Amino acid sequence: MSITDPIADMLAVINTAQRVKKEKTDVPASKVKEEILKIMKENGYIVDYRRIEDGRQGLLRVYLRYASNKNKDAMISGMRRISKPGRRMYVNYEKIPYVYGGTGLAVLSTSRGIMTGKQARQTKIGGEILCYVW
Repeated sequence: MSITDPIADMLAVINTAQRVKKEKTDVPASKVKEEILKIMKENGYIVDYRRIEDGRQGLLRVYLRYASNKNKDAMISGMRRISKPGRRMYVNYEKIPYVYGGTGLAVLSTSRGIMTGKQARQTKIGGEILCYVW
């Protein structure tokens, strides 16, 4: 079975793993997914990620972050894929949305690589909105 939207699949796997309070989860590796995970790590949504070679495509092992309370509340409240294979969403830097009033994260693919909405606004460069994380 082929996956038509690997980024949406990664977001769904992470979301499901956090709902069942797993410590880590694996997703098939790609450079774009690795860059998205790097941004999520830098902004404190996940603990870490590691690339694991398996002789094929490879895997990205994602270590999930939880609040320190006894209920293990997930740091990621939600994730949403914005630009899909059937409908791409491009924005100018002036129209990059603020996710949850600036407390969330917009991940964009720009001509200078994958970056957050805040970084794209500062460098005055627009691009394709990949996903929101809050």
